[in-house]
Amino acid sequence: MNDKNPQVCRFCGTPLRHTFVDLGSTPLSNSYLDNEALQRVEPVYPLHAKVCSNCYLVQVDDVVPPTEIFSHYTYFSSYSDTWLNHAKAFVEKAIERFSLDAGSKVVEIASNDGYLLRNFVQANIACLGVEPAQNVAKVAIQAGIPTEIAFFGEDTAERLRARGDGADLIVANNVLAHVPDLNGFVEGFKILLKPEGVVTIEVPHILKLITENQFDTIYHEHFSYFSLYTLEQLFKAHQLRVFDAEELSTHGGSLRLFVCHAASSRPTVGENLAMISNKEAAAGLNKLEGYTGFAAAVRKTCTLFTEFIDQEMAKGKTFAAYGAAAKGNTLLNVCNIKSDKIAFVVDKNPAKQEHYLPGSHIPIFPPEKIFAEKPDYLVILPWNLANEVCEQMKNIRSWGAKFVTAIPEVRVLE
Repeated sequence: MNDKNPQVCRFCGTPLRHTFVDLGSTPLSNSYLDNEALQRVEPVYPLHAKVCSNCYLVQVDDVVPPTEIFSHYTYFSSYSDTWLNHAKAFVEKAIERFSLDAGSKVVEIASNDGYLLRNFVQANIACLGVEPAQNVAKVAIQAGIPTEIAFFGEDTAERLRARGDGADLIVANNVLAHVPDLNGFVEGFKILLKPEGVVTIEVPHILKLITENQFDTIYHEHFSYFSLYTLEQLFKAHQLRVFDAEELSTHGGSLRLFVCHAASSRPTVGENLAMISNKEAAAGLNKLEGYTGFAAAVRKTCTLFTEFIDQEMAKGKTFAAYGAAAKGNTLLNVCNIKSDKIAFVVDKNPAKQEHYLPGSHIPIFPPEKIFAEKPDYLVILPWNLANEVCEQMKNIRSWGAKFVTAIPEVRVLE
């Protein structure tokens, strides 16, 4: 599809003329509704992902200002045991690999409720969180984790450096996708990072998004979707260098990049970078053709998922869901599934309970609701945490209930 009046790439400025997938118009995935909001007309916004023909950055328009999305946030990292364990393991490795000690300084961008930095605090390593959501940042501050309530970028980086908060390690996990001003954000890394310091970044890998049909990870709060190919160009443009990379299982498949100043003495781990680059090249991610055909796969998944629910409901079966996750809201809204098909969703986060999912208006309850209502199927919306959820909710099998995931395909987990 070609547009006559295209937007331009948020990294390289090339006109965006090519559609990756158009998911229609949906509400913001983290805009949970209370009873009062349920009575008002719910705003929806285009969710149209395009791909840049120059740098191959997949991106959606920033139709809503970040201040509207992230100043008050309902996602708290500490509610996932899987994610807490992931953070703890990362900190232990980082301390060892980069010889961090009491004289070091760690800064985490988008530090949320302090789930990761608390491990550095326990190791007596000085740290600072930078978190724009006041409600979430206050939880970290109350837990004794120094936190700056601010959006990160060049101005914030200059201010922190000027007061002596230059970083030996900058951690930026699952935040780069949430940034409309990519160049200003990455320039902030360059400003804040000490000459031999390291930035570690985790981002969902678009290779996995495409090959496993993870369209539900596309939502307005995720402005960009990255390959190593694109990220290396982005950092190079700001005199930074990717010197190592790892593939992770988190969020359905992520990249962890290790970045330093271009002039740093740190050696490049070429074999790791080459391995990932070769996978991307084999999938065609370094050319436009690698990004075609995704829309057809999305339509197929939606059809199969709704047909499965309809067929089982015709047999008298009932459905509930676990996890009021943003990705689940994309899935439900693109598939046009509402409370007549999935009666309710449960979530451990009290900030989401007694609310309704955006778009579908499915009510959110504490997990105990499952055991009171005893549905026949429990749809795991955050499918990346399926193992954790199946273990937590294993007692649903006592009445014959089954777990279901929809991505990358409809699966009944026996």
